[in-house]
Amino acid sequence: MSMESTNRIGSRLKAARERSGLTQQQLADAVGLRHRQTVASIESGERRLSASELIGIMPVLGVDLDYFTDPFRLVGEGQFSFRTSAGVEPQVLDRFEQRAGMWIATYRELSREEGHPPRWLGYKLNLSADSSFEDAQAAGEAAVEAWGLGPRPAERLRSVMEDRLHVLVLHVDMPPGVSGAASRVPGLNCALINRQESTGRRKFDLAHELFHLLTWDALPPERATVVNQRVRGSKWRVEKLAENFAAALLMPAPALKPAWDSEADADDMHDRINKVASQFRVSSPACKWRLYNLGLLSKRDLGGIEDWRLSGKGHARCGDRERPLFSASFAERLSVALDRGRLSVKRAAALLGVSVTLLAEILHDYGHETYFEA
Repeated sequence: MSMESTNRIGSRLKAARERSGLTQQQLADAVGLRHRQTVASIESGERRLSASELIGIMPVLGVDLDYFTDPFRLVGEGQFSFRTSAGVEPQVLDRFEQRAGMWIATYRELSREEGHPPRWLGYKLNLSADSSFEDAQAAGEAAVEAWGLGPRPAERLRSVMEDRLHVLVLHVDMPPGVSGAASRVPGLNCALINRQESTGRRKFDLAHELFHLLTWDALPPERATVVNQRVRGSKWRVEKLAENFAAALLMPAPALKPAWDSEADADDMHDRINKVASQFRVSSPACKWRLYNLGLLSKRDLGGIEDWRLSGKGHARCGDRERPLFSASFAERLSVALDRGRLSVKRAAALLGVSVTLLAEILHDYGHETYFEA
């Protein structure tokens, strides 16, 4: 058994034990292990679990062998943070997290098989709970320069996240009321974006999830955050820091100010905001608040703006198109695994939770030929 398998079994044992409400000593007593420390050593990966011990543990914890050995699952190792609207039940997030965990685990395992090991080191933002909103904005604008995102950062953000920051970005169908999520698993960061949202919303959510991935240790996010919910406290500040970072990243002042000035002849303030927001591929409400924070809109200006007339308040979907499912790198991993016989068509479709026909469509969307019946 490899060290990787030992660690996987240990983390999954801990997850199943905690879900069952058993202490380490209770589990040790139930399966005939001498000491609590034996269970602790197995869970930490310091000690291997023998085949006979594994067989004895399964009925106690109510799991099967695949629970411990299937590499295409995330069990006891993934952390998720969701952006939702009000009223989304925890059970809905639980079910979606299980599906998303399978996608992420599939990508990770296929990457390992192709010689792309997990990346344990990554870029982090130097922000903390004491950071101000201005600090977050400065960090966003600094990122634009550091990563060479150019004057319209939304156009290049995804490719920079994937190629330079090694973040897996997946556009997927999410449950109603869920717009985005960040996920961190050992060796892999992932941003999940609802492909049915408008372009501006998708771009903002992508930048927002990036903030959480780059500050996860210093500013742990909530499992679920309700968008636009007015609450106070430390968790509220984390979300406001994320919003300020995302706005500055997507609309850096050196590019936004001249763009705003160039539309000074617009007859209507709403049209002016909509035109500038379109240039930056963001929603008009997000653009409005960024302009206000930069002093380009006054409180009096805000008072005269009717949000329903802004793109994103009734007109955002005009011209928008859904992104193809998943991503180019995800489809590439699948195509190679199928071509080399490492993954069957049936197994691939099951892991993605799609039909064989849709699997073929996903591969075609990213330019891959299929040699199986769709």
